[in-house]
Amino acid sequence: MTASKKRVVFCDFDGTITVNDNIIAIIRHFNPAGWEPIAQDVIAERKTIRQGVGELFALLPSSMRDEVIRFAVSQAIIRPGFEKFVQFCHEESIDLYVTSGGIDFFVYPLLEPFGIPSNRIYCNGSDFSGETVRITWPHDCQEPCNNDCGMCKPTIVRKFPPEQYERIVIGDSVTDFAAAKQVEFVYARSHLIEKCEQLHISYAPFDTFYDIIEHMKHNE
Repeated sequence: MTASKKRVVFCDFDGTITVNDNIIAIIRHFNPAGWEPIAQDVIAERKTIRQGVGELFALLPSSMRDEVIRFAVSQAIIRPGFEKFVQFCHEESIDLYVTSGGIDFFVYPLLEPFGIPSNRIYCNGSDFSGETVRITWPHDCQEPCNNDCGMCKPTIVRKFPPEQYERIVIGDSVTDFAAAKQVEFVYARSHLIEKCEQLHISYAPFDTFYDIIEHMKHNE
């Protein structure tokens, strides 16, 4: 890693900061008819993330708002070492951004204990005013990205030019693929490991955030 450049981390939320994928956990728990083919299409990249996530939540009636939020927050498990990692980034002057394909009604409550400024948390929004849950997309794709990401991680990464920043992605799955192609280093688990190996992207595997801290300490 390059000491002369400012380090900036873009950290995924679902399946990364949390042990589980919260969107799938919510949909699986409430089990609306027809959700499984949609989820499979997103994982296989037959549907865009924006299309698939929008369709999944549209299967839930807005009248279930409180029940959905309560379940989402109660079932999430924070991956070991995340609190220490936030502290490590602060001590080492590493800029930490949470870049999440998740939804505001569970991302913000779950991150609140860690003191991450709200302007460093990027996620999708939610609207419960209609008959079914509508997902809103305040951080959608900007040119040249046309992947219909929903919450566009590549667009956020491009705000940090490689001439000034050493850019690091931490993630696990389909929402991280496009961003991983752009940055200097990736900490990967699950599907993202396979993608990094296919594309010959520089990465290190991790299980907990303690693994990432140790790797960063030894590669400064």
